[in-house]
Amino acid sequence: MRNIFSLLPIFFLLFNCSTKKEPSQTSSAFPFHLPEEKPDRDLSAALARNYDAYPAPRPEDNELFSQFKYTALEGFDYHDHDGTISRRDPSKVIFANDKYYVWYTKRHTSLPPQGAKKSNDTIPSADWDLAEIWYATSKDGFTWEEQGVAISRPEKPSVGWRSVTTADILFWEGKYYLYYQGFMQASGLRGDDCPVTVSYADSPDGPWTPHNEIVIPNGKEGEWDQYSIHDPYPLVYKGKIYLYYKSDFDEKPHLVRMQGLAMADNPLGPFTKHPLNPVISSGHETSLFPFKSGIAALVYKDGNEHNTIQYAEDGVNFEIAAITELMPYAAAPFVPDAFSNTKDGRGITWGMAHFINVSGWEKFNSMLVRFDCDLSQDIHDKEMKNHRVIHSPEVYYKQGLSENQKKRIEEENRKLLSSSESE
Repeated sequence: MRNIFSLLPIFFLLFNCSTKKEPSQTSSAFPFHLPEEKPDRDLSAALARNYDAYPAPRPEDNELFSQFKYTALEGFDYHDHDGTISRRDPSKVIFANDKYYVWYTKRHTSLPPQGAKKSNDTIPSADWDLAEIWYATSKDGFTWEEQGVAISRPEKPSVGWRSVTTADILFWEGKYYLYYQGFMQASGLRGDDCPVTVSYADSPDGPWTPHNEIVIPNGKEGEWDQYSIHDPYPLVYKGKIYLYYKSDFDEKPHLVRMQGLAMADNPLGPFTKHPLNPVISSGHETSLFPFKSGIAALVYKDGNEHNTIQYAEDGVNFEIAAITELMPYAAAPFVPDAFSNTKDGRGITWGMAHFINVSGWEKFNSMLVRFDCDLSQDIHDKEMKNHRVIHSPEVYYKQGLSENQKKRIEEENRKLLSSSESE
């Protein structure tokens, strides 16, 4: 009996070895024609991801993949781009009163930005300092007519007395709401710390009544958004106001930029921040739009997932849907169903953006530009689905080495040559 029990461990070991499954083997190579559906066979991680992570295995069949085309706009004067006039950070484009509307940050100062230490009541520290929110209208989206100031700087100490910037628009129950950043010190003195406030009107032409209260409060000390609440971006989703925003956190020179979400039943609040914030781990002036039953996002600049188009079925848990290039800077799309509480978002095909540093650092200013794309369920523009953009050599040469990099390379070569000669 003792001998039988002593043999049991060997028996179980042999049994387990005989029943272990070997990895399944594929008898043939991957097919020449890329299958539209995920094939029932062993796949590498890359091939599995091609089917599992993206809406379609080919970019040209992915409704959330697009290239972007750019067109100069007519109707805006920039004073020969001498740095005294700047327009940037446009809002979503809306259509009302038989024309398109857009709001944007406009700075018109006697000098270009001079930095925080040289700034005063008339000299701006940054491109968005001493600015106001203006608006323009258009019949075709290419030629615009500037209409004037929408939101002016209030008297000190009201929110925004130093500068009002980066507006975005909401239409809710017959009224219009402009959310924007209100600076109460020159940008750069501590950072870009400023709260978000709102003004409202019965017409997109105003007049606008300031709420004069902060609608998205900064986080508590030690929280990711304790200092900055930037780039408010409202949509109507699931019967509520979803207000996405960006925060800069961590310390310079290692700033991290991510996107948060605050929700409300009333445009004036109270807004409740989502417990999963940040909901997007990258991006700067991130733009969003209803798409099918969820929310899509243009995630440009900053973070591991920059230059991606992302999608969240629930408006919260975003996944990468496409990777692209030449994304619009501070994209402000025309989103026809942004406020319709749609359950089948149709997507976008064009909008506004900005180019910054048009004239170099000494005459720093920004300008508005139009972009076009195909991120729509309703059009199928093959040219927008091209997999690559071909740049002229000059574009690459502009990304040249800095003087510090050249010195480092010279030193590396000198050391290598000295070592070679001593051998």
